[in-house]
Amino acid sequence: MDDKVNYLLRLGDNCLILSQRLSQLCGKGPAMEEDMALSNVALDLLGQTRLWLGYAGELEGRQRDPDQLAFLRDAHEFKNCLLTEQQNGDYGVTLMRQFYFDAYHYFLLRGLCAASDARIAQVAEKSLKEVTYHLRRSGDLVVRLGDGTAESHARMQAAAERLWPYTGELFAYDDVERAMLAEGVAPDPAALRADWLAHVAEVFEEATLNRPSPEAWMQKGGKQGRHTEHLGFLLAEMQFLQRAYPGAKW
Repeated sequence: MDDKVNYLLRLGDNCLILSQRLSQLCGKGPAMEEDMALSNVALDLLGQTRLWLGYAGELEGRQRDPDQLAFLRDAHEFKNCLLTEQQNGDYGVTLMRQFYFDAYHYFLLRGLCAASDARIAQVAEKSLKEVTYHLRRSGDLVVRLGDGTAESHARMQAAAERLWPYTGELFAYDDVERAMLAEGVAPDPAALRADWLAHVAEVFEEATLNRPSPEAWMQKGGKQGRHTEHLGFLLAEMQFLQRAYPGAKW
């Protein structure tokens, strides 16, 4: 597979899988305002998915549109990072997963705005406006709950530690991303990680949370199609209608 197509699939799959996770909470949020906010973030990510997968499909040359790429690939063909497929858990886990990803997503898109590929830069610039809000919202809530009651603090600290091993993969570049870096598309991973760690540290300090060690052991494999068992269940739900009724249209 062409490196740029692979890279675009990774960008799109991250947004798609996290969007699906958040969509599972529609009608189940801890408060009406949060229920609506989570659904809106899911819709933003879904819109970004269409842009990334649409471009990937064009470059791939196999006449696969975003719907086909979303609904007709098997689990091993998805390139999302393992963080995005983790189960929702309690609200602390949902929120911490979102904060970790939002911080990464913000700095990634900021770097992609300077990409040598004009189409990628355009999508990144458009998406950055939405993700800036996502990060501000999730960061504010981490502070409110981390520095809240003893119960909320304990849950946020537990969520921070539970999900931390899935954050390293975000910055672990392989041959695909190194090729994109060489072409002036992907941002430098060291700078990306440094910005992310600094922002997480700043928010955690205000939230009175302890940041786990950056040198801790990290999970990996999602970018190469090696996923946790959670992704299969998520895809079974997301892809059921298209698999049961191939080619069905509303």
